[in-house]
Amino acid sequence: ARKDFGELGADELAEVTRLAQRIARRLATRLSRRLRRAPRGHLVDARRTMRRSLRYGGTALELVRRRRRILKPELALICDISRSMDTYSQFLLLFAYALQLTPARVETFVFSTQLSRITPLLRGEWADVLAALGATVRHWSGGTRIGQCLQEFNDSYAPAVVGPRTVVVVLSDGLDTGDIAALDAALADLKRRAGRLVWLNPYAGRASYQPLARGMATALPYVDVFASAHNLATLSALERYILRGNGG
Repeated sequence: ARKDFGELGADELAEVTRLAQRIARRLATRLSRRLRRAPRGHLVDARRTMRRSLRYGGTALELVRRRRRILKPELALICDISRSMDTYSQFLLLFAYALQLTPARVETFVFSTQLSRITPLLRGEWADVLAALGATVRHWSGGTRIGQCLQEFNDSYAPAVVGPRTVVVVLSDGLDTGDIAALDAALADLKRRAGRLVWLNPYAGRASYQPLARGMATALPYVDVFASAHNLATLSALERYILRGNGG
């Protein structure tokens, strides 16, 4: 789980898939701390029981019970597939694919010099998904215009998929070749819309890493969480970031 995605061989893909799906299922089904009333449950809601009993002269005729509810994370994943991310983008998309197979409400996008919504393509077997992505997304391994792509996301998709409870996760090294002013404006807009903004950079786990790239430096003031995403152990921490943003 701690092996860098850049060091994985083709024979390890099945194990990566299994672990990614396990992490994704845990993300989708993690019990929140929020409680709701239920006709059958293990916990008695004392306050609601007392309130109901007052209607009947102080006699508790019925115990009001509560239980933990399954809170499905609301996620928007925006994955950088530019040339500088070639080593990591397939594994990050594999994680997005695993999430898409769970009951979680997830929207997935990829970008380089343009943005593509790929949520409908993340169905079926992984080999078929890769084939569909290759046939549909024409901007793999291109340049990087993060600001332009995030603004397109804000304009075309965010009104429908981003709300005050949504955790937006950007997976990128921050090596932007576009207009930095556009990136700043797009991030400010996205920050206002989302409940939480997480930026995962696969290079951030290196001891020598410093966020000096102008795109990354521009993004940092807007993000709630900046972390690495270079192996499954670091991706598993995404659970904590998401739940913190959903009342967990």
